[in-house]
Amino acid sequence: MKFRRKIPCSIIRGGTSKGIYFLERDLPEEGDERDRFLLKVMGSPDPKQVDGLGGGTSVTSKAAIIRPSTREDADVDYTFAQISVDKPLVSYKGNCGNISSGVGPFAIEKGLVAAKEPVTEVRIYNTNTDKVIVAEVRTEQGQVLYEGEARIAGVPGTASPIKLKFMNPSGTISRGLLPTGNRTDILQIPGLGPLEVSIVDAANPLVFVRAEDLGLSGTELPGELDQDQKKLELLETVRGMAAVKLGLIQDHLTSPWSCPGIPKMTFVTGPESYRTSNGTLIEADQVDLTGRMMSMQKTHPTYAMTGAMCTAAAAAVPGTIVAKAIRQGTDLSYIRIGHPGGILEAGVDCEPGDKEPMINYTSGIRTANLLMEGYFFY
Repeated sequence: MKFRRKIPCSIIRGGTSKGIYFLERDLPEEGDERDRFLLKVMGSPDPKQVDGLGGGTSVTSKAAIIRPSTREDADVDYTFAQISVDKPLVSYKGNCGNISSGVGPFAIEKGLVAAKEPVTEVRIYNTNTDKVIVAEVRTEQGQVLYEGEARIAGVPGTASPIKLKFMNPSGTISRGLLPTGNRTDILQIPGLGPLEVSIVDAANPLVFVRAEDLGLSGTELPGELDQDQKKLELLETVRGMAAVKLGLIQDHLTSPWSCPGIPKMTFVTGPESYRTSNGTLIEADQVDLTGRMMSMQKTHPTYAMTGAMCTAAAAAVPGTIVAKAIRQGTDLSYIRIGHPGGILEAGVDCEPGDKEPMINYTSGIRTANLLMEGYFFY
């Protein structure tokens, strides 16, 4: 007879995503058993994830696994897991910046980091990218303050701001900021022909394309784009060809299974007026760049935080597609990216370099909310 185990966990809304947060010591051993567990947690594969805690979308089918760190420059180690909704697949390639924003509060809640008023700094080592993230979390009387005045596009209401700094974010796949060595590359896309792209790696690797080169305006909304199967296939083909260029896979046709999360597909255009998914009008003068990202072969409902970090870094490299598209004269410490949910602000601190700038850190503001603590029965 098999008896069910109960595994402690927390559900935290981190940025515009939602994830299940675990202490590593409570989980099955790393490997196939852990992957089966995480699939069970989310209820995958099933479009509704009805028999699990997932929300039926890629941004609500995520997990964070945390342990005390033995590194001198970090307080906790954090592993991100992207659990596919409709495939029996768990991916550990790349990080999620939104889920990262919940790691600091979770570490404080679990006593891994002592709270200090008025702000507790939590140094987070992300095992997926081999990078350190510093989270500044507001605390009072030993407790995390979740209520506050910060508002982020894609989340209703306001909450306490969490400042994230992605330290030395370049080279998560160990090849520097420009992993191909070029500011732009030409990919030969089946059915389309030659396509100019910029492949940039900061916080996560992204492949940037001009929206117009894909027959897009750059202001499309998820509900519109996700119904266009031909465009989705084109976007995944571009992403797959970029993955081949990076040596991550050998055949672009295998990208949805063998390399589903990175590089992240992003198409951009200059500042444009458009309406968000909830109908709010964003005027062109409110943004410095308009962008759309893909997440697990569907349109991201907002814009990934690591994507914003990489976009900011790409803006600092003259000649990239982002640098050419962004409003000229933009202060790179404060970049406004227009996305389907509204506006995301990001910044970059960098120094000139011989071949590429030295990115000291990229930064942005997120919020998080502890929704539940309890047990998952397994």
